[in-house]
Amino acid sequence: MAEIFRHIPRGIDQKLGQINPRNGHVFSERLGPNDYIGRVDYQEGKVYRHRFGPDEYLGRVDAEGRVYAHRFGPDEYLGRVNPDGSLYRHNRLARDDYLGTVRGMQHPVEGAAALLFFFREDDDTPTGEKRD
Repeated sequence: MAEIFRHIPRGIDQKLGQINPRNGHVFSERLGPNDYIGRVDYQEGKVYRHRFGPDEYLGRVDAEGRVYAHRFGPDEYLGRVNPDGSLYRHNRLARDDYLGTVRGMQHPVEGAAALLFFFREDDDTPTGEKRD
């Protein structure tokens, strides 16, 4: 099971969610039962948000680990996921920002799901809290 952690400087990393590798389901961590928030497609490298009706396509990862958010027009480059599971947000004017890690990552699409669900600046988290 892949586990998603936010990096906390000089502290213990915060667990945000997990991904079930058997079916690609993404869960948001919370007290009590975890919330099912979406899924990943391991074959296509795509991430989908769960909603009533057809799931919403959020973005994709390419073979080099670059993560793109889907939008009207060209997809937006968000950041990258390294083979060791470390996550980085793209910064145009400086080095990319280290955000956290996906422990037990088996495919780069799991890192893409972490970036798209838990680390987007322009969106709210599945629990309604503003992202960092």
